Amino acid sequence: MTDFPRPGVRPNNPNFSSGPCAKRPGWTVEALADTPVGRSHRAKIGKAKLEEVINRTRAVLGIPDDYRIGIVPASDTGAVEMALWSLLGARGVDALAWESFGEGWVTDIVKQLKLPGVREIKAGYGELPDLSQVDFNNDVVFTWNGTTAGVRVPNGEWIKDDRAGLTICDATSAVFAMDLPWSKLDVVTWSWQKVLGGEGAHGMLVLGPRAVERLESYKPAWPLPKIFRMTKGGKLIEGIFKGETINTPSMIAVEDQIDALKWAESLGGVKALIARSEANLAVVQAWLDASDWAANLATVPATRSCTSICLSIKAPFFHKLSAEDKAAAAKKIVSILDKEKVGYDIGAYRDAPPGLRVWGGATVETADVKALLPWLDWAFAQVKAEFEAKAA
Repeated sequence: MTDFPRPGVRPNNPNFSSGPCAKRPGWTVEALADTPVGRSHRAKIGKAKLEEVINRTRAVLGIPDDYRIGIVPASDTGAVEMALWSLLGARGVDALAWESFGEGWVTDIVKQLKLPGVREIKAGYGELPDLSQVDFNNDVVFTWNGTTAGVRVPNGEWIKDDRAGLTICDATSAVFAMDLPWSKLDVVTWSWQKVLGGEGAHGMLVLGPRAVERLESYKPAWPLPKIFRMTKGGKLIEGIFKGETINTPSMIAVEDQIDALKWAESLGGVKALIARSEANLAVVQAWLDASDWAANLATVPATRSCTSICLSIKAPFFHKLSAEDKAAAAKKIVSILDKEKVGYDIGAYRDAPPGLRVWGGATVETADVKALLPWLDWAFAQVKAEFEAKAA
């Protein structure tokens, strides 16, 4: 059996999951010491904590003062569903998809809401749709960064300032790591467990003035469950955007998000967070450029994600394998890294092509990314030898 010497350096933090993501550097459970456990979120102290999340979020991201920020149920999924079910139906819809989560929103719009005449603008994994096809007379639903494909929109220049429809953007793996042009986005959603490494179950919903106007002037033809309702008597329920959450949040998770936001502030805000994520992408891409077996799934450099960095396997032996063996080989690499405790949860998403996915969000240290890469080579060499031996 071939001997494969182990790399000499291990990541200090082997957590490279794309959600929930690595906690901020230096995090310990003591960060949660000020949590008002056993207290109501509607008590003065609870509401103050929720308002603090909203205010710090606005400050770190530079969200305009006339945009509302709400903490909502069910993570990013809940936030997106609230927007889709409450806002769509007033005009046509352009639904963009180039990976599984975008596909999910298309399914909801077409098969659940059953809206007529929806224009589906799609591309395969690793590619971005032709954004010039978008009709801004329609409402436009899209992800800023495709978490399961590692493909992001490069900028907001394609979005018209004089649009008639709303732009509804799922930014869950983009916000805090990519520059979002707020004036071009009418609705933005995300979850705490991505770039800031927060805990799950809580979503963020940001509404621009145009989205608020739609909510107050349009009533969907379908019934809305309580957790989706944002208006009462034709007026926005302002309390939702002042810390009066629709359902009961975890105050432990809220305290953890405050800690993460304070950490972001200590670095210098969103620009520093973006720089950390871009540095992680740069390290991975330099390694990919020299690799004889791995490539970035995103084919166009400007569209490559700096958070959910998706890797395809380009080695000739791999392409000779059956679809079943390709999946098995990729899973074996993931298993080896997990067993060695050097890289956790880096398998490609289940609907994506067989490969790997390394999270490069702001809480991940670049030194840990650098330390991981030789281990990828090491694990791949073992898997390659195993499958070639089977074929011999």
